[in-house]
Amino acid sequence: MSRRPTLEFLQTEAASGLILGSAALAALIVANSPWSDLYFGFIHAPFTVQVGAFRETAEVLDWVKHGLMAVFFFVVGMEIKFEVLKGELANPRRLAMPVLAAAGGMALPALIYIAFNRGQPAIHGAWAAPTATDIAFALAALASVSRRLPSSLRIFLLTLAIADDLGAVGLIAVLFSSHIRWALLLGAGLVLLGMAGLGRWRSAPFLFYAVGFLLVWGFTLKSGVSTSVAGVLAAFTVPIGPRRRGQDSVLRYFLDSLHPYVAFAILPLFAFVAAGFSFNGLNGGQLTAPVTLGVLLGLFIGKQVGVFGAVLIAVLLKFGRKPTGATWLEVYGVSLLCGVGFTMSLFIAALAFPDADIKHQNQVRLGVVLASLLSAAGGMAVLSAAGRLRALRQADSA
Repeated sequence: MSRRPTLEFLQTEAASGLILGSAALAALIVANSPWSDLYFGFIHAPFTVQVGAFRETAEVLDWVKHGLMAVFFFVVGMEIKFEVLKGELANPRRLAMPVLAAAGGMALPALIYIAFNRGQPAIHGAWAAPTATDIAFALAALASVSRRLPSSLRIFLLTLAIADDLGAVGLIAVLFSSHIRWALLLGAGLVLLGMAGLGRWRSAPFLFYAVGFLLVWGFTLKSGVSTSVAGVLAAFTVPIGPRRRGQDSVLRYFLDSLHPYVAFAILPLFAFVAAGFSFNGLNGGQLTAPVTLGVLLGLFIGKQVGVFGAVLIAVLLKFGRKPTGATWLEVYGVSLLCGVGFTMSLFIAALAFPDADIKHQNQVRLGVVLASLLSAAGGMAVLSAAGRLRALRQADSA
C-alpha cells in the first residue's frame, strides 16, 4: 500500500500556516477599520439550513465553528488513525517521546491558566485553550528555518502535534458536551456502526461515506455533543485498506483529497471569522487580565517548559530518546514553537465562552495572538541560531 510522503504533508501544512497568518492579520485589520461593522455583521449574520425535517439557524461564525470545522476534525481523525496504524505512531519506541512531550505540553499550560483564574467563573472549560498546538503554524515556522536542521525535528513536531490534537479532541468531548439528548446520540452511534460496516464492502460508493458523515454530524449537532467528536469518530470508521489490490487505501484517498481544502480554505476561513476583535477599550487592564495572562503565559511559558521538561526527564530516566541527530538547543527551539496555539486554542475558547461574553472572548484572542507570535518568533530565533552553530561545527570538521 502506497503512503503519501511525510514531506508532502509537511509542505502542505507549512504553506497553510502562511495563509492562516494572513487570514488572521486580515481579520484584525478589518475588525479595526472603517469596515468593522461589515466584518462583525458578516460573522454574526444568521443563516438557516433546512434539509427535510432538519432545520438549524445559526450565525456564520457558528456554522464555521460547528459545521466546517467538523470536516477539519474528520481529517485530523484520519491522520491520527493512519499514524497509529501505519505511520510514526505505530512504532512504540518512536511514539513514547512525542506522547510524553505532548502530555507535558498540555498539563503545565492548563495549570498556569488555573493558577491565574482560580475561583473565577472564567475558569470553566477555558483552561483547555492554552493546551493546544497549531500544527500548521508551528510547521510553517519550522519550515522557514529548517534548512540546516535534521529532519527528525520535523517528524518529532508532527507526531507531537498529532498526539496533542488527540488530547484536545478528548478535552473537547468531556468539557463541551452538555444537556445530552441520548436518543439523538444513539442515532449517531447507529450511523457510525453502519459506516464501520461499509469497510467490509470494498466497492462501497464514496457517496455513502459522505452521507454517513452528514448524518452523524446532524445527530451530534442536535444531541448536545461537540461536532468535533463526530468528525473524529466518523474518521475512525474509514477503512485503511485499499478498495482493490494495487490501489491506495480508502483512508489515504479521503485524506489526500480533503487535506488541501481543509488547509487552504476551511482553516483560513475559521481564522478570519474567529481571530478578529476590536482594539477599542484595549488597555493595560485587558493585557493584565487573569484570562489574558493565563492564556498568554500558559502557551508561551507553559508549553515550552512542559514539552522540553518532559523530553529532558524522559531522556534522563531512559523512557525515550531525543530526536535523532538533534541537539538540546534544537529540541528547545521546537518546544518553543509548540506555544503557537492559534487555531485549536481559538476553537476551544469559542466553545468555552458564550457569544455574549465578548470581554472574555477578546481576552483569550489577545492572549492567543500574543503568545503565538512570541512562541513563533522565539522558536525561529533559537532554531536559526542552532542552525548557524551546526553549520560552524560542520565547517570546522571539514
